[in-house]
Amino acid sequence: MQLYLIRHGIAEEHQPELKDEERQLTKEGRQKTEKVAQRLVKLGLKFDLILSSPFVRAHQTADILIAAGLSSQLEISDHLTFAGDIHNWLEDWFHPRNFPQNTQLALVGHEPCLSSWAEILLWGEAKEQLILKKAGMIGIKLPDDGSPVGRSQMFWLTPPKYLL
Repeated sequence: MQLYLIRHGIAEEHQPELKDEERQLTKEGRQKTEKVAQRLVKLGLKFDLILSSPFVRAHQTADILIAAGLSSQLEISDHLTFAGDIHNWLEDWFHPRNFPQNTQLALVGHEPCLSSWAEILLWGEAKEQLILKKAGMIGIKLPDDGSPVGRSQMFWLTPPKYLL
């Protein structure tokens, strides 16, 4: 399985009167995310499923990926919020589903969560070494057998500037 961790695009700044989960993509964030999505299409990417955080900015990013034709299926997961934990996601969501080996799954979420998840999959622990830029992507190949924690391989780390 190939897992693509995608950070949401540029969002509104934090404001006292606006809940964090309600922050939306800015105009610039939408435009850059659309360009990234178009480039991913040109590169031949296609996701079997996009799983998104319920936060507005992540959901809007996932909608842009869907509109570009990168997938036709979208699901929302609370595991992709700041309270989410990769071990819980693996146990509650990932392992019960028996995905075919060639599945391509995209997760749209937030930092530092996605980078930490990637590091746990790669090295078995979060080391705070990877940084995922807004609208950037990390691609990880998960092993076909057993737990992917500490046994996965990174094949893609792209900041959005290289996709625009």
